[in-house]
Amino acid sequence: MSRAAAEARGRKAERRAAWWLRLHGWRILGQRLRVPAGEVDLVARRGRTVAFVEVKWRDRAADLDHAIDQYRLRRVAAAAEMLSARFAGPRDDIRIDVMLLAPRRLPRHLVHVWQP
Repeated sequence: MSRAAAEARGRKAERRAAWWLRLHGWRILGQRLRVPAGEVDLVARRGRTVAFVEVKWRDRAADLDHAIDQYRLRRVAAAAEMLSARFAGPRDDIRIDVMLLAPRRLPRHLVHVWQP
């Protein structure tokens, strides 16, 4: 798969994940945020919870179980730490979530997947 096709697929997955989160009461605060430490696909808020969300798409649902690893989560967590002052207040709960998507499947939302 070409880089452009992979980029388009990633953007489509992020739009679907944002749609799913909105349907479940979340407000999307930011998308595709890059900082020197890494990238965050989505930032979402519901009440006092701010979630920094990594989105993964796989062509086969069976491959989703291996879509995320500790290295990627560390990079998302480092980026979230740099971005948290921009999106969260002192009383907010901050967490790292993952959205897993595949064709003909409902998105799977894994909450609070990272503990430093």
